Amino acid sequence: MAYDVTVIGDERYRELMKDLSDDRLHSSKADINGICVELYTESRNHIEMWNDNFYSMSDRVRPHARLYCLQDGSGLHVEYHVSTRTLFLFDFDYYGWIKSIALGVAGNILEDNENVFSIHGAALDIDGRGVTLIAPSKTGKTTQSWGLLRIPNSRLITDDWFFIDCEPSRPRAHGSEKNCYIDADIGDVWEEYRELVDLVEFDNKGRGIGNVRWITGAGSVVAETSLQYVILLKRDRNDQNVVTRMDADDALAYLRENDYCNPHQLVRDGYRFDRRGDMFRSVLSVCEVYLVNTILPAEKTQQVVRAIVEGRTYDDVRALAESLRA
Repeated sequence: MAYDVTVIGDERYRELMKDLSDDRLHSSKADINGICVELYTESRNHIEMWNDNFYSMSDRVRPHARLYCLQDGSGLHVEYHVSTRTLFLFDFDYYGWIKSIALGVAGNILEDNENVFSIHGAALDIDGRGVTLIAPSKTGKTTQSWGLLRIPNSRLITDDWFFIDCEPSRPRAHGSEKNCYIDADIGDVWEEYRELVDLVEFDNKGRGIGNVRWITGAGSVVAETSLQYVILLKRDRNDQNVVTRMDADDALAYLRENDYCNPHQLVRDGYRFDRRGDMFRSVLSVCEVYLVNTILPAEKTQQVVRAIVEGRTYDDVRALAESLRA
C-alpha cells in the first residue's frame, strides 16, 4: 500500500479531535451502499469530486464513518479510530485514495455488521449475465471493463469497487458509486469515450469524475447484477499463456497471493483474511472463472474477454487467444 494505516486508541483520537476544533473544513455526506460516510477537507476541489463521485446522503442522517483530510506536513499516512469509524488522512492530495478509503471503511462496517463484503473490481451486466473483472493494479481492469461496456445490452455496475451478497443460488453484486473516476487516456484506447474525456476536468494525477451515461445512455448504469463470470487478470510477460480456466481452489490461491487485489483493506488480520477468503470461495464455486494474461494489445485482450462472456467453449477461447498471439 502506498500509505500506512495505524489503528489508534482513545487518547490519540481525543487529541486529534481537539486539534480540529478550530479548523474550517468543507464537509459532505455520501451514501455508500446504505452507509453514511462524511468527508471533511480543506480542499473544495475534493468536495466537488466527492459529490460527483458518490450518491448523496441526507444531512439529517448521522454519519456511520468520518474522514478528516488534514495537511500538516507530517507525511502521507492514515490514523484509524476503529470504534468510532473515524479516519484521519494526513497530507493526501490524490482523490483516488480518499474515495478508496471511504469505500474501505464502508466495507468494514458492512462486513462486520451485515455480512456484506467488498470486492475491489469492476462489475457489469451483459444481457443478463453478471461479469466481474478482478485484478492487481496496472493489469488492465478498467481498460477491459470499459471495453465490455461497448457491447450492446451491456450495463455498468461499477468500474472499481462493489459490494457482494453471497446468496445461496447466485452472488449479487451491488454498485457503490454514482460516477466513475476515470483516466485521461481512456479515449486513446477506446475512441467511443473521447467525447467523455473532453467533458471531464482532470486533476493533477490525470484522473477525473466522468458520467459514462453521457456516452452510453441513461440506462447504461444499473444498481446490481447476479454474477456468472469471474475474470481474473494478470500481466506476466514471462508466461505466454493468455487464458486459463480455473477452479475455485486455484482462483482463491491467486487472489490470496495478491492480497485479494485490494490495497485498501483498512484492517488486516487473520480473522478478516479468512472471512474474506470464505466469501471469495463461495463466489468462485458458483461462477465460471478464467485467468487472462494481458500481454496482448488491449484490443486483442478484449476479444478474448468477450469470447469468455459470450459463453464460448474453453477450447474455442484458447484457440482464439493462440491465433491472436501468433
